[in-house]
Amino acid sequence: MKIKCIKFLFIISLLINSSLCKSQQQYPLNTDYEEVPNYSYLKDLDNELDAYVGNYKATFQGKEIILFITKQENKLEKRVNIKFYRDALIVKYIVKDPAGNILQDTKNNNLPDIELYSTRIRSYDKSVIFYYSGTNCGVGWGDIFLKKISNTQFSWEYRPDDMIITPERCPGNPDLTIYLPKTKDLIFTKQ
Repeated sequence: MKIKCIKFLFIISLLINSSLCKSQQQYPLNTDYEEVPNYSYLKDLDNELDAYVGNYKATFQGKEIILFITKQENKLEKRVNIKFYRDALIVKYIVKDPAGNILQDTKNNNLPDIELYSTRIRSYDKSVIFYYSGTNCGVGWGDIFLKKISNTQFSWEYRPDDMIITPERCPGNPDLTIYLPKTKDLIFTKQ
């Protein structure tokens, strides 16, 4: 009797688990996340993001900018009414002044409030669009566009959005400098 009961419970648990474990629905990377079911996966099916992975360097107004780009698969995204996964490029960076002093470092300091990750690929020119959360108090938040020029270079465009900073919104005396280059057509070269 015990063996029959154990077998019965085992079969029931298998049935419950199989009904709860639905396979994750995959969609092409540029699919509108508002058009897919919760917990869907927007996958880089054509490996378009892979071409950007690596370390890149540029100089702008005497400052050296080094980007460290990695690809993260199955990155969980949360919006107001939906949660979904996507493949994304994650960018960490170091900005140095002309003397080589580090002005900002998101690679080694792991500043959790500064995010820079890809959100989609523009269909008409295949450039990758990134969301940038900005620095202290969100200063400089906006969009960054990377467009591949060759196997070793891409062009950079940064469009910061405006934000009003008040002492209430940003207490204390934080550094409100935007260190990333606010420009268009800056060329980064793979290292």
